[in-house]
Amino acid sequence: MIPVSVMVNDEGTVSTKIKGSFNKDRPSTFSSDVRPIVFWNITYKCNLNCKHCYINASPNASKEELDEERLLAIAKEIVGLNLPLVIFTGGEPLIKKEFWSLAEIFSGYKRPKVSLSSNGTLLGKEYAKRLKDLGFAYVGVSLDSVKPDVHDSFRGYKGAFSLTLKGIRNAIDEGLDVGIRTTVTRWNVDEISEMVDFSAKLGAKRFTLYILDSIGRGVDISQDLPTKEQLKYLADVLIEKSKEYKSKLEILVVRGNFFGIYIAKRLSRNEEEMERYLKLLQSQGDCGRKTISIYPDGKVKPCQFIDKYDIGDLKKERLSDILSTSNPRLLKFIRLSDNLRGPKCSTCRFKHICGGGSRNRAMVINGDFWGDDPLCFV
Repeated sequence: MIPVSVMVNDEGTVSTKIKGSFNKDRPSTFSSDVRPIVFWNITYKCNLNCKHCYINASPNASKEELDEERLLAIAKEIVGLNLPLVIFTGGEPLIKKEFWSLAEIFSGYKRPKVSLSSNGTLLGKEYAKRLKDLGFAYVGVSLDSVKPDVHDSFRGYKGAFSLTLKGIRNAIDEGLDVGIRTTVTRWNVDEISEMVDFSAKLGAKRFTLYILDSIGRGVDISQDLPTKEQLKYLADVLIEKSKEYKSKLEILVVRGNFFGIYIAKRLSRNEEEMERYLKLLQSQGDCGRKTISIYPDGKVKPCQFIDKYDIGDLKKERLSDILSTSNPRLLKFIRLSDNLRGPKCSTCRFKHICGGGSRNRAMVINGDFWGDDPLCFV
């Protein structure tokens, strides 16, 4: 995750409230390799049928999911491990009946903090109040266009745009910090500046841009990946938008760590300052390095965007054993840059910071999981 606004302004909004103040002169120590942020995909079910879904969630999903007893045991272990943040995601987490029981386990603790990643369509006033009462630090809601028909088409549900806006407003009215999450394709790059403005007018505190990744159903629309030229243009736009909305709306980029390298080069006045930006970027982590994902069936992944490798299985193992430097499956991703073998990534001076971008795009487009991300424009 690239904290664009923190890089540009030395401050954020939601990020600062969750992690504390951090910037290029004081990199974040919020998470670590063995105390990572947890993205907890609690269900394969979703009321939408999004074209790009990385986990193939759908209304009729029938894959195996952990039972309530095991889910609650995992939640209690996360509390015991004092992990920094749990992000409930899915599928659509609000569909899962056990969601509220899990959320209650974390209520009242300083760590982990908890947040929700949702499509927003089920986020009624009652649910928004419950999230607020349970101490949720943040709610991220997916919105991919300011044009209702475009969003509805991408999300596979007519009327999704209207329902999502209602959910966003319900959460904001309840006093929750809300962020808009937008997946960028080659078709909506030119709309992103307007999306940032739209998010700010809604009262959102964060705008997170996810570069389309070639995983799950996203493989089927790999032809819609943005171009390098579009992404470079977008990085320049986001720098200016970060300045415009300083202290009001923070901007982040996900699934493209090379964005951070480009922005660091743009902002740095000398090599010493460049090194400070690089330390800030390195402190953010990446798949398997300061982040993990728990899938609905109990498999533990380096992150929610790498499904080809398991670093553990919570049906058979304790999370404490999985999050150990003696676990070679975890170390493979903590030291991910050592495995890069593409001609560009393997020789790049920034590979330890960037991690080579997306492994899925490398595999689907270039045929090698450990090869070069075809979207890197640095």
